[in-house]
Amino acid sequence: MKFALKDFHTRTFVAATLSEDLGPTGRDITSESVIPSDVRFAGVMGSRDPIVVVGLPIAEAFFKHLDSGMTVEILADEGQQVASGTDLMWLKGRARAMLTAERSALNTVQHLSGIATMTRKYVDAIAGTGCKLLDTRKTIPGLRILEKYATRMGGATNHRMGLWDGAMIKDNHVAVAGGVEEAVRRAKEAGIAEIILEVDRLSQIEPGMAAGATHLLLDNMDIDELAEAVSLVAGRVPTEASGGVTLETIRAKAETGVTYISVGRLTQSAPAADIGLDFAQT
Repeated sequence: MKFALKDFHTRTFVAATLSEDLGPTGRDITSESVIPSDVRFAGVMGSRDPIVVVGLPIAEAFFKHLDSGMTVEILADEGQQVASGTDLMWLKGRARAMLTAERSALNTVQHLSGIATMTRKYVDAIAGTGCKLLDTRKTIPGLRILEKYATRMGGATNHRMGLWDGAMIKDNHVAVAGGVEEAVRRAKEAGIAEIILEVDRLSQIEPGMAAGATHLLLDNMDIDELAEAVSLVAGRVPTEASGGVTLETIRAKAETGVTYISVGRLTQSAPAADIGLDFAQT
């Protein structure tokens, strides 16, 4: 299975993660002291809950980094929904290498699959409304590319990747600039074509759009306010509901007619998927 992400270097990530675990000595003292060097294991990675699977090619890279001759068979596609009890990966190779890589591989797959699984629940909750789910920049430092990849595998659309690829004028920018009109005007004068403007009051909508905002983020508005905001905008620019969105509230927000709903908890609060790795000596 070919796995590639723009601007993500799997080998670098794997080496750095294992280095953190192995510490300054570069050794797994438990496996070295307990497991003879010539012992081989077979193992199976499996899901203990229904999940959306993400990260298996990275898990494979962890094992093969320590044992290039390890046999690995990936049994599920990225983004595939699987039932509880599904085998995700079979592997066979040096026992020490397998045990040393086990936690790093599992941590990665559990975290990314947890994000994708939660994302899929939110996507399913707004199915048929025409609204698209967006992720946010609320990611763990150093893991943004992987976490946003996981939201895509769960069915969401990536919002801006960082501060460099999209302008978003938020409340603090507005406060420093002196108002929505002035903040948007400055962004336009800087040559920015696509300007997302966060508004938390209906009275900010017309001034922001008149100044040149091309996308309105409707922050922490209740259902009635969202519906009124959508009516005021009347399709002139995309609208995005954001702030405090839960599985219980997302469909009602989507049904107001907003173009997008962004949910920070997809990457900020998703629980790890329950995935295990069981070994048998060969």
